[in-house]
Amino acid sequence: MTSPEALAIRMGLDLPDFDRDGYYGADYGTMKPFHRVGSLLFLSGHVAQIGTQITHKGRLGQDLSVEQGYAAARQTGINVLGGIRQAVGSLDRVKSIVRTLNFVVCTPDFPDVHKVSSGMSDLFVEVFGRERGLGGRATIGVMALANGVCFETWATIEVE
Repeated sequence: MTSPEALAIRMGLDLPDFDRDGYYGADYGTMKPFHRVGSLLFLSGHVAQIGTQITHKGRLGQDLSVEQGYAAARQTGINVLGGIRQAVGSLDRVKSIVRTLNFVVCTPDFPDVHKVSSGMSDLFVEVFGRERGLGGRATIGVMALANGVCFETWATIEVE
């Protein structure tokens, strides 16, 4: 089995270092980045952001295409990987992605929220493999998220 840490490096993923730079969620209000109960890790919200820069703003079905939303979800997934590292030190400690709850800012008639979330799900499968990386998922279309982001997720991960 290939190490997820090694795969992330080989893939050229630029994972954020929240220990060094701080978790950007604090800019959105009072919260902690994660909470662990036994082997379950609960991550606070993650978005498509690099440092302080939001990478994709707008509404799917109006300002952004499905492809742009997919890219936003993938960037969000990269940030989730950084959150996992912050919480447990290494991606190699992940036993499984349990589930994600995803929010997509979209027009009321936008039918493809599930295609947007696949940007993150596909990344997790690439890094962890299908057995560990494919978890349960729900995606909800919403009217707005903080600071104009188009995608946000909450994630629950089983760790060693």
